[in-house]
Amino acid sequence: MSERRVAVRKTYKLYIGGAFPRSESARSYAVNAVDGSLLANAALASRKDVRDAVVAARKAQPKWAAATAYNRGQMLYRVAEMLEDRREQFAEAIVAGEGTTRDAAEAIVGDAVDRWVWYAGWCDKVAQVAGASNPVAGPYFNFSVPEPTGVVGIIAPQLSSLLGLVSVLAPALTTGNTVVVIASEDRPLPAVTLGEVLATSDLPSGVVNVLTGRTHELAPVLASHRDVDALDLAGAPAELEVELEEAAAGNVKRVLRSAGPSDWAAEPTPQRMLAFVETKTVWHPIGI
Repeated sequence: MSERRVAVRKTYKLYIGGAFPRSESARSYAVNAVDGSLLANAALASRKDVRDAVVAARKAQPKWAAATAYNRGQMLYRVAEMLEDRREQFAEAIVAGEGTTRDAAEAIVGDAVDRWVWYAGWCDKVAQVAGASNPVAGPYFNFSVPEPTGVVGIIAPQLSSLLGLVSVLAPALTTGNTVVVIASEDRPLPAVTLGEVLATSDLPSGVVNVLTGRTHELAPVLASHRDVDALDLAGAPAELEVELEEAAAGNVKRVLRSAGPSDWAAEPTPQRMLAFVETKTVWHPIGI
């Protein structure tokens, strides 16, 4: 007669600088399925964890930005391949956390993989779309060249734990930014599983940093951090948006406001990539 096993619940950690540290506060919180049953425990990140993630992102940003567009595209495409390999795991997390049917969850995972591939393909094309050779008077070339904004803080969509996350994370990476992302508070498992994927991919350490915990606690710290260059409010609670924008004004961050699910759930467009680029204008004399 077989004995009933006790379920071994996982305690997920943060993903910062290519490593998986526990929260500095040593706190964690329960992640429950839609039926109220316990799925796992996740790290409850602190203010110091946010600061550590920003330090890691800043350290990684020059190297990531300096990579050739073709190389960035290759590395992002490798992430898509690894997402495809973990379809079952992501689908199970979506079914449990979001209450969808199995078929619907598998479709969501498929859309997330396809979207990641779509953005990876843009790495060596965005410069042609956003850049230009400008007509000027005189013996000069004048070029407009898109460059990454720098470190982007992202508050991931709360209701779509995988597709929403991919929809806001991938475009920031495509243009050479590094990212600190606050995962969906109630549905963090796809985000921390994505961290496990990134850790074993070709992506350099610190390019993506994933925090789990209370959005109301972490978002203001990220928004006010003076070494964060831009802020994506895709998943920010409505009651926090004004506070976060005011905090972001402290060092004149570029802020992408949330327009609700329609902002990221529709078919992807280049606009979200271009939200986090700066345009550098270069003059060069024409040789004889």
